Amino acid sequence: MKKALTAITLISSVILLSACSPKVGSEAWCKDLKEKSKGDWTANEAKDFASHCIFKSKD
Repeated sequence: MKKALTAITLISSVILLSACSPKVGSEAWCKDLKEKSKGDWTANEAKDFASHCIFKSKD
């Protein structure tokens, strides 16, 4: 019973914490990436940053 409760607590924590990151392309996401070291960016983050934060489309 104690193992099941621990597992549920850990899974719930992971789900709650993963929902805290801003949506890709949002102002908050762009700001977070600007503050992050460029060497720590993934290829996808660099591509998304360029398309959403530098070359914004004015739809």
